[in-house]
Amino acid sequence: MTEADPVVARSALNQLLELGGLDDAAPLARIETQDVALPTRFRVPEGATAALAAGGLAAGRLAELRGAEPAEIRVSSRHAEASLMGFAHLHFADSALDLPPRRVSDAQTTLSGFFPTADNRWVYLHPGFPHNAAGLLALLGVQNDRDAVASAVAARSGQDLEDAVVDARLCSAMVQSPEEWDASGVGRELAGKPVVELLKLNDSPPRPLPQIHPQAMNEFRPLDGVDVLDLTRVLAGPTCARTLASYGARVLRIGAEKLPSVPLFVVETGFGKRATFLDLNRSADRDRLGSLIGASDVFSQGYRTGAMERHGFGPEAVAVLNPGIVYVSINCYGHEGAWRERPGWEQLAQTVTGMAKLHGEHAHPEGQPMLQPAAVTDYTTGYLAAYGVMLALHRRATEGGSYWVRVSLARTGVWYRSLGLRENLDHAACEPEEITAMSTRTETHWGPVTHLRPVVESSGWDVNWQLPPVPLGTHCASFTG
Repeated sequence: MTEADPVVARSALNQLLELGGLDDAAPLARIETQDVALPTRFRVPEGATAALAAGGLAAGRLAELRGAEPAEIRVSSRHAEASLMGFAHLHFADSALDLPPRRVSDAQTTLSGFFPTADNRWVYLHPGFPHNAAGLLALLGVQNDRDAVASAVAARSGQDLEDAVVDARLCSAMVQSPEEWDASGVGRELAGKPVVELLKLNDSPPRPLPQIHPQAMNEFRPLDGVDVLDLTRVLAGPTCARTLASYGARVLRIGAEKLPSVPLFVVETGFGKRATFLDLNRSADRDRLGSLIGASDVFSQGYRTGAMERHGFGPEAVAVLNPGIVYVSINCYGHEGAWRERPGWEQLAQTVTGMAKLHGEHAHPEGQPMLQPAAVTDYTTGYLAAYGVMLALHRRATEGGSYWVRVSLARTGVWYRSLGLRENLDHAACEPEEITAMSTRTETHWGPVTHLRPVVESSGWDVNWQLPPVPLGTHCASFTG
């Protein structure tokens, strides 16, 4: 059986630590590499383990600023791999409770997946939410029938169809090889950025985190007292805020009642969070968000480029409202260049960066493009964003300033490619008993839920979630009460 490579995992971790100036923290990371759990040639266990370990070490450095002793952190590669399909390991005591995406709609069945085009290319159609699915069917001029969809796609060239989808502001993309992506303007632009980008927005006095009282040393967590506004949905963005919550941050998830969501993902990424609704088209709700920003440490958003700016909450504006805030932007294709405003998802990041082509060449009997057997770029991008937030909080505490953390699914995909390929798809899938050992049980609005524990463990402080997930909009727009 193929084992995750400890040298690759350590090298990936060192890359991330060097990026954040934490090279000296590397000896505190205890990485346990085990048999590969997912059938992929990409260095998924090594990359996910490194991203999680980097976050744990960054949390530890913040704890040291607050008076704690250096603590060892431990990350298991198989637990890290399992976390990349965390929603699949979520189990409700009420077995009749069935939440999407376990329950796939007719439109998703009809539209989702790779389709060949007239010029022997492939496109991945992504229906997303119901209005996206309806838009794709209308663009193709067909009813909700998979054969009709395939015929409509087969009548067009790949580039023509991608361009039409972009013009309609829908979600789909043409499959590219690694070489095509790397040679493209967008690929070159993104390759010039670090996998976690940390930009200074303005100057402000240092804002140290409160020192820990010696009597509370056994109960504290590194991000106690840090308030996070989470304006994200689906997986990558919510994973960032959930990760911060596992280190002690107070998180308020802010959504709009009119926006669609994926209920299963809401539960899985909702641990450690309160949840409220604000409609940014209403002046009173914009004012309320402005007040929350003024009292927060982190503002994390995952909407397409320009959306927050149109409401008056772009990075520069937020940094004026609260000098010293950490602003997080998460998207699919990067934050500069021609594709920065394109909507995108995990599957499309894999499609354009060459991941799907490379994986399909070895995993599909006929070499057709295939997705990774997990939400690899989504969850990993969330872990990397959380790492960036903690780096920014450290700089704010020691140097001062407001910071902008930028990550993207496509940049994470290219980073995974840079870690190299293994020779085969050999793996040992996690058995139910193993998942049980990685899991815990929490009482929730939906009854008892069994779910994965946080992957990172520390010798100095607990890594856990202190709040159960709740339905969206459950709370008032406040961190308390």
